[in-house]
Amino acid sequence: MTLSVRTEGGERQYRYLLPVALLFTGALIVSNIIAIKVVNISGLVGGAFDYFQPASIIIFPVAYIVGDILTEVYGYSVARRVIWSGFFANALAVVAIVIAQEIPAAPFWGDQDAYEAILGQTWRIVGGSFTAILVGEFANSFVLARLKQITQGRFLWLRTISSTFIGQGFDSAVFLTIAFFGTATIANGEALWAFFWRAWLIKTVYEVVATPLTYLVVNTMKRLEGVDVYDTDTNFNPIPLPFGLRKGR
Repeated sequence: MTLSVRTEGGERQYRYLLPVALLFTGALIVSNIIAIKVVNISGLVGGAFDYFQPASIIIFPVAYIVGDILTEVYGYSVARRVIWSGFFANALAVVAIVIAQEIPAAPFWGDQDAYEAILGQTWRIVGGSFTAILVGEFANSFVLARLKQITQGRFLWLRTISSTFIGQGFDSAVFLTIAFFGTATIANGEALWAFFWRAWLIKTVYEVVATPLTYLVVNTMKRLEGVDVYDTDTNFNPIPLPFGLRKGR
């Protein structure tokens, strides 16, 4: 199955865009669900001190790596549509979780408290996550697309790491501030700063470590799809919604 996409230059069909978009969307949804838990990953990073982060640190950087692949291979306009699609899928998941939480439980089902403790969505978490996704992902995609023009397609490692560094910086700052500032988890600005720089650092390192894999996937996708988009005439406004994606045969 292929996916037909309307672009400024006409309509194109892509064989592998759909699974890439699904991976991106899945990473966003899973990250949002598990972000409520704060984990200590000091053992994973070899630190001598506690290293607390939202559990989404496990999977969320994958969304940025996939976002890099989307922008590098298919261009900013396609990445923009996938970002919005992922955003609305994430919103649907949150709405479904909240509705299920509010519907009265069967009298023989005694796990309502557990459901609310694990899946219960606070509006600060939801608002922080949704805002951070849009700000961070669009910053990441824009920086990567513009650097591709400036470098004339060279130095992929520089583009992916730089875009992740900026995008994840915005994402971490927005999410942590909205979701946790002033709460019992992060009671003051100093604790917030510690959360921020550690999240920013580990997400950037994640991208650096994944660079060889990113090179392999990007080069393979360009060859299989027969495309390597340079956003020379692209409208970088993030607002246009993802209409124009439809299945083809």
